[in-house]
Amino acid sequence: MSVWPMNLPASNVGLMVLRSRPACMEARRVLLVGSGGREHALAMALTRQEGVQLHTAPGNPGTARLGTNHPVGSGDVTGLIALADELDVHLVVVGPEAPLCDGLADALGERLCFGPVAAHAALEGSKSFAKEAMEAAGVPTAEHVIVRREGALSEALDRFSDAPWVIKQDGLAGGKGVLVSDDREQAEAFALSAIATSGSVVIEAFLPGEEASMLVLMDASGYRCLPASQDHKRAGEGDAGPNTGGMGAYCPAPIVTPDVQAKVESRIVAPMHAHLSAQDVPYRGVLYVGLMIDEHDDPYVVEFNVRFGDPECQVTMPLLGDHALEWFTAVAKDEVAEMNRPLETGALLTVVLASEGYPSSAVTGREIAGLDLNARAVTGQDRAWVNLAGVKEDHDGTPVSTGGRVLSVTGMSDSLQAAADLAYARLASIDLDGAHHRRDIGAKAGVQHSEMN
Repeated sequence: MSVWPMNLPASNVGLMVLRSRPACMEARRVLLVGSGGREHALAMALTRQEGVQLHTAPGNPGTARLGTNHPVGSGDVTGLIALADELDVHLVVVGPEAPLCDGLADALGERLCFGPVAAHAALEGSKSFAKEAMEAAGVPTAEHVIVRREGALSEALDRFSDAPWVIKQDGLAGGKGVLVSDDREQAEAFALSAIATSGSVVIEAFLPGEEASMLVLMDASGYRCLPASQDHKRAGEGDAGPNTGGMGAYCPAPIVTPDVQAKVESRIVAPMHAHLSAQDVPYRGVLYVGLMIDEHDDPYVVEFNVRFGDPECQVTMPLLGDHALEWFTAVAKDEVAEMNRPLETGALLTVVLASEGYPSSAVTGREIAGLDLNARAVTGQDRAWVNLAGVKEDHDGTPVSTGGRVLSVTGMSDSLQAAADLAYARLASIDLDGAHHRRDIGAKAGVQHSEMN
């Protein structure tokens, strides 16, 4: 098994491009769908095995250095099917949720796909559908009301008026379709907008506690829970400011103790697996379980996603070691129960660098200094690397920002503190005019931040 970069000063570590020692599996052609930091992390994981021929649609400058990018958008299901046929790929790995909700896995037919069919993708595509599935499976979640007409909104708000209102847009919202507010006028306006956009809105009781995320590889044969992580959704330190797509994450999450882990598996994962496996087509992919852990260490489901979270993906994929392709292929073939590959150990922490104005109105088109797109890391104990998201190459190869979340920097070591030190040291060498990042990622897990002192 190969190892990730060790004993390398963080300032010298750029985009991580690693190849493992030759593996027993024959060469495989893989089509990876997506273009963000999550997809760059998936590309790194998939290409750790020797002989993988990676194709990414549409990809980014990071995935281009690990395989071949193709100018087919992740929302172009017809184009993706044609590309998969043209390349005759062995496996399609779908990064974002939208193409799954649009039926990409269904349209692939007999071709192996890591990602669920549209009937299951509705777990993310519709909050009301997800709540109904939780009820059917007997999974613990917040008390809630689904409101489909404006006339029923006032009564629903009255029902949950003893705590902050939790309002969730029913359809896809890029991780930003949730409002938690004490302001009734604000809650009502958000709910009305959600009804107008999606046709319904979910209003639920506020669940106090601490959040965590569990990524579960799942198919008809069984499931495998990956170590829990914790995302940081708010834009500012101390969880202040507006919701974002995610400003950082760390893994493992200490809040998920062995006792909590056992409860999550017995009360949530196992019942959901039984429920999903009983459907006409089983669930094949990763089930993202967004958790709230209350003061009694009891877990509740906040949400389900049908893809790897971003940036949770960045702090969990390295734990698959050289075997990401084997895991994903096993899931697509309903063989995950037969997989006995051990996970790697270690602590990971990632920090997102966001453009000026994000999340409301990101300023793009600015040069990113200190980022060598062609940098390669060497093997070693402690390591840091960059995953690209909203980045393109200018005509002369200069990296330029193109989106709100520009990149993430991840550190991996034997402790969260050491991983944080590596990540923040590497981030300090990158310069993007007007950019911002959170300086407290991992603070809830005891990480000390010199930037905050």
